Order: sequence, then C-alpha cells, then structure tokens
Amino acid sequence: MSALTWTGLLAIRLRTARGAALALGTLVLVTAFLAAAFPRGVDAYETRGVRHALGAAPPEQRTVEISVARGDVTAADPAAAYRAAELGRQDRAIRRQFEEPLRVSGDQSLYGVRTAKALNARDSWLPRPEGPDPAMSLYAVADLARHATLTRGWLPRGAASGARTVEAAVTVSTARTLGLRVGSQLHLPGLTVRICGLLTPHDPDGPYWAVDPLMAAARQDVSAGTPPQKYWRAGLLLSPQDGPALTATEGETEKFWRYPVDASALTAQEAPRLRDRLVSLEHGAALAKVRGVAGGGALADSAVDGLLDGFARMRAAVAPVIAVAAFGIGTVAGIVLLMTGALAAARRGPELALLRARGASLAGLTGQLAAEAGAVALPAAAAGGGLALLVVPGERVLPSLLAAAGTGLLGTLALPLRAAAAHRRPRTAARADLATARPSRRRTVAELTVLVLAAGAVVALRRRSTAAGGGVDALVSAAPVLIGVIAALVLLRLYPLPLRLASRPAARTSGLTGFLALARAGRAPATAGLPLLALLVALTTASFGGSVLAGIATARDRAALTAVGAEARVFADEPLPAALQRAVAAVPGVDDAVPVRLSVQAADDGGPPLYLVIADPPAYSRLARATGLGAFSAAQLADPGGDRPLPAIVSPRVLARFGRAPMALQPEFGQLVIRPTAARADTPAQPGGDFVLLNARSVARLHPDTYAEPANGPTLLLLSGHSLDAGALRAAVRAHTPAAGPPLRLALRSAERAALADSPLQQGAERLYTAAVVAGAGFALLALLLSLLQAAPQRTQLLARLRTMGLPPAQGRRLMVLEALPQALLAAAGGALVGAAAIRLLSAGMDLAPLALPGASGGGALGAVRLRTDAASLLLPSAGVVVLALVVALAQAWLSERRRESAELRMGERP
Repeated sequence: MSALTWTGLLAIRLRTARGAALALGTLVLVTAFLAAAFPRGVDAYETRGVRHALGAAPPEQRTVEISVARGDVTAADPAAAYRAAELGRQDRAIRRQFEEPLRVSGDQSLYGVRTAKALNARDSWLPRPEGPDPAMSLYAVADLARHATLTRGWLPRGAASGARTVEAAVTVSTARTLGLRVGSQLHLPGLTVRICGLLTPHDPDGPYWAVDPLMAAARQDVSAGTPPQKYWRAGLLLSPQDGPALTATEGETEKFWRYPVDASALTAQEAPRLRDRLVSLEHGAALAKVRGVAGGGALADSAVDGLLDGFARMRAAVAPVIAVAAFGIGTVAGIVLLMTGALAAARRGPELALLRARGASLAGLTGQLAAEAGAVALPAAAAGGGLALLVVPGERVLPSLLAAAGTGLLGTLALPLRAAAAHRRPRTAARADLATARPSRRRTVAELTVLVLAAGAVVALRRRSTAAGGGVDALVSAAPVLIGVIAALVLLRLYPLPLRLASRPAARTSGLTGFLALARAGRAPATAGLPLLALLVALTTASFGGSVLAGIATARDRAALTAVGAEARVFADEPLPAALQRAVAAVPGVDDAVPVRLSVQAADDGGPPLYLVIADPPAYSRLARATGLGAFSAAQLADPGGDRPLPAIVSPRVLARFGRAPMALQPEFGQLVIRPTAARADTPAQPGGDFVLLNARSVARLHPDTYAEPANGPTLLLLSGHSLDAGALRAAVRAHTPAAGPPLRLALRSAERAALADSPLQQGAERLYTAAVVAGAGFALLALLLSLLQAAPQRTQLLARLRTMGLPPAQGRRLMVLEALPQALLAAAGGALVGAAAIRLLSAGMDLAPLALPGASGGGALGAVRLRTDAASLLLPSAGVVVLALVVALAQAWLSERRRESAELRMGERP
C-alpha cells in the first residue's frame, strides 16, 4: 500500500467520520488535561502547604541564628571582634555561605552584640512588684533606625573607647512600663546607661523585634527562688558602636547574627533540600564554613528543620489517601478510552473483516487504524497537556507531559489493538451474542490474576493503613479499583444468566415490548459488557471517594463539637453577668442558653482533677440530646431530698477510679456528698474529661446561702440552635464584658469547624479528591452514554420498522426504556453494592485523620478517623446512571417519532 494511498485513506476517513473524530478528540483532550493537571495540582497544594507551615509559625521558629560566646573569641584584640565594622563584614560573608533553596529575608535580618545574662538595675525608683530588682538585657544592634520611628530624643550614639557610660534607646512600651524617660540613668554592674530616646517599632510582630520580645516590650517574670517572686525584665538598645563596651559587664556577652528564612518562593520539591541545608548548617560542613568566618566556637540554631519535618510527616500521611483517588480516576479514564476503541472496532467490524478477507495484512490494517486514531488523539493530548500547564499552577513539567503523552498513546492504540485482536485471521461472520458468549481461557486466567491482586491489596491495606507511612504503595492504593474490577468481571459472567431466565417467560406472554427488549438486550454484542465494566469501576470509585469526603466532613464536625461542647460557648474565669443569658438567648438562631457552674476539684486518689458540672437537669438534658454528647434523662438527677447522697452522672474514668460508692466533694459553696448512678463518655460542658454532673436545684437546696452568692454564679453558658447569628452573638458578648475584670470569651462551633479546614495542604488535598470523585462520576456517565449511542442507529431502525407494522408511540417508548434498563440497573445496583462492600473491606485500613484534622499525621485527639458508609455517596451516582439511561432512551424515542420511517429505514444505505 503506497504512502499516497495511506494518506488518501486517512483523509477520506477523517472527512467522512467527523463526528467520531470529534468525539474521540474531545475525550482525549479532557482526559489528557485531567491527567496532566493532577500532578501539578498535587505540587500546587503541597507548595502552599509548606509555605503555610513556615509562614504561620512564630518568628522565632522560622529564623536561623548564629552566635559566638565571649569565651570562644580568640582574636589578639578581643574588643576589635565586637566592633560594628567587623560584625558587618562577617554578616556579608555568612550570607554568601547560604545556598539555594535556603533564602533569607534581608530587610528583617539582625546582627549585633547582646548580653546573654541579664544585669540587675539597682535604681530605687524603678518598679519592683514583689521586691527583686528589674533585670536589663543589653543589645548593640544594627539598623535600628530602619526598623523603628524615633518618638522622642535621639538615637543612641557610640561612646568613646573605655567609657563607662553609654546611651540607649527603649521602646515607648518599655518606657511606659518602667517609668523611663529621656535622660533617665540606669546603674548596672560595670556600666551606666543613659536613656537617650524613645522608639516605636515599625513592625513589632516581625522577626526583627518578635524573635526576642524583650527588645520591643518589658515583661514580668518570676524568679527561680523560694518563694517565687515577680520582677520586670526589659531590653536596652545601644548603638552598634558600643558592642566592645558590653564586654566590660558581667552579662556574658555574645555576638549573634539572625536571619529569617524567606519561604515566599519555596516549593514542596525544594523542602527536602532546604532541610538538608539547615542540618548541614547546624551540624555539618556548612557549619564548618560559617566557623571559618564567625569564629571557631560559632553555633547555628534553627527550628525551621523541625517545621519541615512536620510538613514532611503530614505530606507522607496525606499522599496515600490521594493516591487512592489518583488510581481510581486513572483506571476509570483508561477503561473509558479502551472502551471507546473497542466500541469503534465493533462498529467497524464488517468493514475490517471485509478488508482482511480481500487480503489486507494485519500489520497494514493495524497501522492504518493507528494513523487514523493518532491523527486525532495525539494533537488532542498535546492540547490537553498544554492547557493543563497553562491553567494549573505547579513546578514540575515532566510528570504532566508524561501523563498527557500516555493518554495520547492509549487513545491512539485502543482501536488498532482491539481490531488486531478481533481480526487476527479472516473468519466468517458470526453473531457473538452477550447472552450466549463463552469466556475464553485467557479471560479466565486474567480474571483470576486480578482476583489474587485484589485480595492481596485488601489484606495489605487492612494491615498497613494509609497512615502507616513509608510512602505510596501502588497495590494498596489500587485496592478500591481492584475490588470494582473484580465485581465487574463477576457481574459480566452473571449478566447473561438473568437475561436468559427472563426471556423464557417473556416469550410466552402476549405482549411484544417485554420479550423484544429482553431479546435485543441478550443479542447485544459481547463487547456490550465493556460499558458495564467501566460503569462499575467508575461507580465504585465515585462511591468510595464520596464516602471519604463525607467521612472528612463528619470528623471535622465531631472535632468541632468536642472542642466547643455546643453550637457556642461563652465562658470566663469569674461568674458571668446575670444579664448575659437573656441577651444571648435573644440572638437569632439560639434555641436554648444553658448556664453551667464549672469548677475543678482535686481528687482524693491523687489522680487527674475532677470537673464538677452543676446545671439545671431539664435544660442540660435537652442540650445533651441536641449535641449527642452524653444524652441522659433529667429524672436520673432527680433530687433525693434530705441528707441522702446526690445522684451524679460521671465519666467512665471517674466510675473506674471511685466506683459507685458515695464520695465527698468540696466546692467553694460547701461540701457535697454524691453517688454515681450513671456513666456517660461525654458531656457538653467538658467533652471527654473526668467530669461529675450534678443537679443545680439539689445543690441550691443544700447550700441556699453560699450557692446564691454572685461570686459562685455560673462561669459557663452553652448555646444550642441552628444557624446562629455569629455577629449578633459577638456583639452581645462585647456589650456585657465588664470594663474591669477578666474578659468574656466566645467559642463558636462554626469557627472551630472552619479552623480545622484551614491548612492549605489539607484544603488542597480535599479539593483534589473532590475533583477526582466528580471526574470519576463524569466518566461513568460518559461510559453509559457511549454504550447507548453505540446502538442508537439499530434501535432507531427497529422503531421505524415496528411503526410501519402499527406499533403505537407509547409502546415504542416503553421498548426503548426496557431495552436500556437491564444494563443501567445492573450497573447502578452493582455499583452501590460494590461501593458499600469496598468501604466495609477497606475502612479498617483507611485513616482520614491527616485529611480531616490539622496536625493529625496518624490520628488526632479523636484517634483514627475511619471510613464510614455514606448513603448519598452510594446512591446518587447510581441513581444518576439510571436517570441518564432513561433520558437517553426517551429522547431517542421522541426524536424517532418525529422523523419519517422512510428516512430511518434508508440510513443503512448511506455511505
């Protein structure tokens, strides 16, 4: 066959089959886009996660600090080593030692000389809360003028060499706390400091000021003696020229260089290399280079490597869960592409058989089909991959290119390989009905192989768990897909049996539509089972993924409820204002506001303290039922009267520690003798704690005077309801916060729930999983649509022939529906059942805590978050399959009714 002939045949095929080419190109483009976007999406959320891990940390944890103690300075002139010019030269040399990806923020860097040991100020006019002298730390630092505004006075000027008096500036906050002003003198051991100026920091929360808070504000500390005493600590800011002067004090002078790590351009792929750089700087070859610049005793310290370790643990815990979604959507997309090729080969079967019968070689035929498919699939794959690179942010390009290339290759080879397998040798035309087809030995061996792999994957996942670490295991991650494939293969073998059984009684009935629909379903070609395979795998993946997302949402709801105890919680260290309860009860959305007296009681057994919860039983029992935290009946706390022990509901740990015998408690308003009568794992006022719940009316009866005192009032208010107005609630709490005294604090369940989903790593992984589930459901519907459209011309012609023989339109529609239903119902029911089975089999090995709860790399405070069956995730995709099948069948019948029979019956004569 000449090159011209090949080109001509290819051009003719593409011109005459524009619809098929367009459909194949669209499918490959979308699949290539998803395949190329997935690795870039993973890169994007991991990069946001590592930047958030470093950016959200306190300034002292994202800083690299190098220090040299005074005893490690071995220069001939020790004072020269502390001069500003020498420190600046060393700063520039140290910066040159930092290699990518270790980047530092130059405008927030700091270097200078400081006293590691505070010096006591003996001046009598300084404040002394409990007697000890205020302790001053001295800092001779660079770039002070660039990071602060001079409010009063002047910036410190360097003193003459050997001078015993130096100038220092302090922040306005420090001056206000200690009563300092311009001109004040502080007498420290070996040095006198004169206050020359007051400063206001430009960015008090930035690394320059926040790493060492004493530079920005004085703070109260407690001495280590007995008894401990409070005293003030503060920082004095000297000129960088006065570094040598600090060596004359007893303050254990040291040089230091502080460099905040800049994570704005850090990527997830660079995180391991950054950690290696930091470890080398702290303990390895990079430290040796720094010591060659700063001095032999230089030490480097940073908490950034610990932050990166935490990110790596979270990343490793999330990756296996995401891999389950990746394997699921990848398998479904591959099956749909293969199914498309198989359906095209079946549609063109007579043509290909004729070519083989007339002498076309198998290699030539395969090459021609590959050229036809490649002319459409390869450009579409290139376009999809390029679109993903443009639209989806990410760092790595090669994985996306390989994914798009693999999609294009699969789209190119699906048709020729299927055609080559079906037309290895010329054969006479024979009908291969689905109801009578016999599986080959090769198919049996392949199915048994997949069964063994699926069983191994399930066992491995149940033993290891997705949170076990050690990276992504392909076999474990493919477990849901393998279960779906096995179920599909089993159903494909069983599918002909109900068709044959139902056809026999239908043949004896007088109606036409039932028998004809079952007969046509049974006489469908054997390749009609491929859509069922794609549907079952897609539905299993979608159901499994939907249950994962539902499990994540449920875990976050439970964690938020455990943290708050109700929809909202108002609490303070002292009794709440009496008018607060009425104010919050009037907030829209609040159904009930329950005041609670919550106090901590020491336990007689020396164990953990007990939380004494005193509340009104009817209101508190309604709250417990509404939240699901330790529901009980108010009658269980009924007042026994007299001097009998008060009934109490306790936690299981309290019951295990003290039993059911009466015990005495000593709260502020008087002794209480209680007797545990019931145990609950949780209670709204103290979820999960060692609590003792009592009847407020019983306590008021026993201690009417002390219990009614305002000092013993409720310290906690728990709110129940739906869609609480958070703004109005905050306004009510602010309005009733006393001007003097401890502030009222408000905790909202909704805010706590939102905070649990705040991590970019978890947010990105959850969104990617959601996209994979939606794409899987889309591919399932596409597989059904392709299978229905494949047989659409034959069904249309059948309707036309039957209408010429007098078939009413209503029976025609019924025939279309009954013919489409068997496969759709089987796929829907099988998908729901297999999805439920997969969830039950794999739930023991799926820990969703890394995705659901921040910082929970293997289970958080609530323990491992296991997968649970979600009815909506199981039923909605299956219902969508049935609905789509009905819509397509009815639409085809409606269109057929509006076309003339002569046009329909001549369709087969068209070229």
